[in-house]
Amino acid sequence: MMRKLLIVLAFASFAAPVAQAGTMADRLDQAVAGDHRAEANRARDVYRHPKETLLFFGLKPDMTVVEIWPSAGWYTDILAPVLRDGGKLYAARFAVSWDKAPDWAKDRDKAFLARMAGRPDVFDQVVPTEILPPNFVDAAPKGSADMVLTFRNVHNWAKAGTTEAMFAIFMDLLKSGGVLGVEEHRAKPGTPFDEQVRTGYMTEQYVIEMAELAGFRFVGKSEINANPKDTKDYPDGVWTLPPTLKLGDKDRARYLAIGESDRMTLKFVKP
Repeated sequence: MMRKLLIVLAFASFAAPVAQAGTMADRLDQAVAGDHRAEANRARDVYRHPKETLLFFGLKPDMTVVEIWPSAGWYTDILAPVLRDGGKLYAARFAVSWDKAPDWAKDRDKAFLARMAGRPDVFDQVVPTEILPPNFVDAAPKGSADMVLTFRNVHNWAKAGTTEAMFAIFMDLLKSGGVLGVEEHRAKPGTPFDEQVRTGYMTEQYVIEMAELAGFRFVGKSEINANPKDTKDYPDGVWTLPPTLKLGDKDRARYLAIGESDRMTLKFVKP
């Protein structure tokens, strides 16, 4: 009987969910330190400042949050445990159900979903959805979200000509008073639009104009993700820098010393 009890207790310990307690800062610290995060992802915290970024956006543990195009799930790793018990997280992925979805997107999405399935103690409450206008617009019930977050995606929409449509969807998803948080590679003011698309660096003016066109009110920005070392004049645009390092070994030490891109961190509210 005692042996059976020990086995049950051992299994219960293994299956126990990731605990979250304390202030919002404490919860974020716990999520950032969680053993579900890969070491390669931890190494990028110095450039991405997840705790400070999410505190700036005003994340709270009881919020309904829609993360737009989570890709491999870098921010999902942090959002999921914070929201698991009292909130809700929709992972609005690139629409792999689209008949023209590229193979690389499908492969990345399979890996993303498999990793979530492998850690139900962290990700079991995440709701996977898809977003890609004009056909995939139901990333979450309309008017249900307290917060919509997108990290380094605007340049993709600018290239595809879907920025206006995406921001309109964000407006529909949010409640009145809901927050839109945007982080994006930052171009120098006055950079021509074609150059923004080519390099992956967007101007703050462009992002703010697109958000305001959709009806959002711009309420502030943070310099937490700024990088003054980033000169933004590389052969292959932002992808020259880590983590992509598109040029391979050519000038690798130089680009590693610069680090990841200079980024805007902007906060908007739905009136």
